[in-house]
Amino acid sequence: MSLLELKDVSLGYDSQIVVENLNFKVNKGDYLCIVGENGSGKTTLMKTLLKLTPPLAGVIIRDDDLKKGEIGYLPQQTLVQKDFPASVKEIVLSGCQGGKKFKPFYTKEDKKNAEKNMKRMDILDLQNECYKDLSGGQKQRVLLARALCATKSILLLDEPVSGLDPMVTMGMYELIAKLNKEGLTVIMISHDISASVKYASHILHISKKIFFGTKEEYIQSDIGKFFLMSEGGKENA
Repeated sequence: MSLLELKDVSLGYDSQIVVENLNFKVNKGDYLCIVGENGSGKTTLMKTLLKLTPPLAGVIIRDDDLKKGEIGYLPQQTLVQKDFPASVKEIVLSGCQGGKKFKPFYTKEDKKNAEKNMKRMDILDLQNECYKDLSGGQKQRVLLARALCATKSILLLDEPVSGLDPMVTMGMYELIAKLNKEGLTVIMISHDISASVKYASHILHISKKIFFGTKEEYIQSDIGKFFLMSEGGKENA
C-alpha cells in the first residue's frame, strides 16, 4: 500500500526551482535512500515531505496516517541541539507532543511509549543523564527514540550518521535496518551511496537526470555505476 506518492512535483523557494518533475512513490515497509550532490534538492524535498515547504508544482498524495502528522523525523544536528540542556528522558518524551493536540501533560501511555523506545535504542540506563554530556552516537540514539515516539509507520532521517566515527556509523545503519525489518517505512537522506545500496530497498538519486527505482535497478543504471565507482563502492554493490 502506498504511503506517499509524488506526481510531477517541482521544489524550490520563492519561485526559484531547485528540482523539477519528481515522480516516485513510497509503499509501506520500503526503505528509500535519497542521494545526490550537495545543493541538488535533497533537504528541500525532506522539508516538503514534512509540509514545512510547499511544492512549487505537482501533486503529493499522502496516506491518512501521514495527513495526521504520523511522521518520526530525525533532522541533521545543529550545535544548539548538540548542547541542549535536558535529560534523555525529557527529550525522548517530547516526541509524544505531536499527537497531544495542545494538552500540556504527558499521559501514562506517553511515558510507557518513551520507555519502550528507549529500550529499543538501548539507552534506558541513560534516561536521567544530561543530553549534552552524551557521545555523538548516544545522542543520535536519543533523537531516534524521540522520532519513534512520534510514529508507528514512517521515519524521515536527514543524514543520521553525519559526524559519527565508522564503528558508530555502522551500528546506526544496522539499527535503522532493524527498525525497517520490524515494519517501519524509512526515508533517509544519505551522502553514502555504498551504504545506501547495501541497506535500502529503493534509491532516489537527484541530479540533472533523476533516477528512481529499486537498489538492484540503481546498481545496473549508468548513474549508479558512475557514482559507485567514483565512491569506491563497487565491491559493496
